[in-house]
Amino acid sequence: MELKELLSYNWGIMAPEFIILGTAALLTILDLFLPKSSDRKMFGWISLAAIVAAGIALVGMLDSPVTSILADTYRLDGFGKVFKLILLGGSALVMLLAVHYEPKDGFAEYKGEFFYLFLTALLGGMFMASSGDLITLFVGLELLSISSYILAGIRRNQLNSNESAMKYVINGSISTAITLFGMSYVYGIGGSTNLKEIASTLSAISSGQQVYLLGIAFFMILVGLSFKLAAAPFHMWAPDVYQGAPTPVTAFLSVVSKAAGFIVLIRIMLTVFGMAVTEGPQSMPLLLKLQDYIAFLAAATMIIGNVVALRQRNIKRLFAYSSIAHAGYMLVAFTSLSYFMFDAIWFYLVAYTFMNVGAFAIIQLMSEKAGSEDIKDFAGLYKKAPVLSAAFGILILSLAGFPGTAGFIGKMNIFLSAFIDEKNPHYVLASIMIAATVVSYVYYFGILTQVFFRPAADETKFKVPAGILAALAITVAASVLFGIMPNLALDFLHNNFGGFGELLK
Repeated sequence: MELKELLSYNWGIMAPEFIILGTAALLTILDLFLPKSSDRKMFGWISLAAIVAAGIALVGMLDSPVTSILADTYRLDGFGKVFKLILLGGSALVMLLAVHYEPKDGFAEYKGEFFYLFLTALLGGMFMASSGDLITLFVGLELLSISSYILAGIRRNQLNSNESAMKYVINGSISTAITLFGMSYVYGIGGSTNLKEIASTLSAISSGQQVYLLGIAFFMILVGLSFKLAAAPFHMWAPDVYQGAPTPVTAFLSVVSKAAGFIVLIRIMLTVFGMAVTEGPQSMPLLLKLQDYIAFLAAATMIIGNVVALRQRNIKRLFAYSSIAHAGYMLVAFTSLSYFMFDAIWFYLVAYTFMNVGAFAIIQLMSEKAGSEDIKDFAGLYKKAPVLSAAFGILILSLAGFPGTAGFIGKMNIFLSAFIDEKNPHYVLASIMIAATVVSYVYYFGILTQVFFRPAADETKFKVPAGILAALAITVAASVLFGIMPNLALDFLHNNFGGFGELLK
């Protein structure tokens, strides 16, 4: 590629990614040359400033038309914009937790590399949101995954952290191999790695053998990405990783990494298998033919996540199974394959980001103070920190899906999306979702019982760091605001996302 052609590209559309990349490079150099005695907490504030700056740059491009560069491998469309806002917003909130993360295991020794690895993981997710090519999509996926593997095991002196990293690497490698194998079939049949060109080719195939191979590719990619989403029965890594990883990393995996997983799932499934025909032009798309398999995955994920959570005593393992269940709820919306699917998944990811990061902020505080992560350590929290307990109560109610919270609106949107298709309504799936939600009340209310109705072993009051307090204020306010006025978020989505067509413009 000549320099003149390289300079002709509109690099401005990658401004958010360049900000994150430049900051990660800067922190890497600073960490290398600063003395070990220097406090690396400032890295967290620099990272937070970079994430906010990237968010401002992205907001400034919301009105921009669909633009692509580098032979359509990178594209800035409505889909990428609205989902990158979730990634950046969730990362900013998690960074507030990370800055104040002070465990008693010598974590400070590795704090510098924690922050720039965090930024590289975020960068991978952002590339996935704007990928128009299988190669770019895979590079973004691996950048996120490899950074997450290291972050999960960054507490090198802790056996739990080492175990979580090992299990994450093994399961992640298997899922990557399966996904890449499925992509290779798509490339072989489509004759290109560009998603738009693949969609154009697959919309006109008529060979039964090619459709059969595409079916194999569909299952491979679905299984591989199910590992990334922690969807059952491919969820086995999640509880151990969530328990062993540092709390900010657990929050990142449960929110930002999960959002990135749904980004790649929607990109590939809709642009590739949503356009692939089964019996020649104008026939039913392959994705609709195989819709029931996604429904089965959603049902299994909701049931296993909620039922197994009932037996957990470690709060982070409980939230791991809760995260699995929430992935199942979002898969219900994806199963509907309707226009309303985007509304339901995007709004639920927004709501889930706020309520889950807020909950992990309190979990981080309590686990550091108590020195353990047992649910009983939350006993009597109301006596020690009434305001903190009230905030935790609101966030838990939102996770449970109680009226007046963003979680309730999110679940209602997903429930309604199951009935959008009048010819093929998903009555069974919607019924399972209701039953699974009721089951979740048991363990969510179990936490609230400890907080409000159990005596505290130690009623000594404690201070909440400013960053944690800010994160809690934002998450609680958003959980209530979007529960009362959900149209604030939905109108924003409708004004900045042009629907299915934008994925292929």
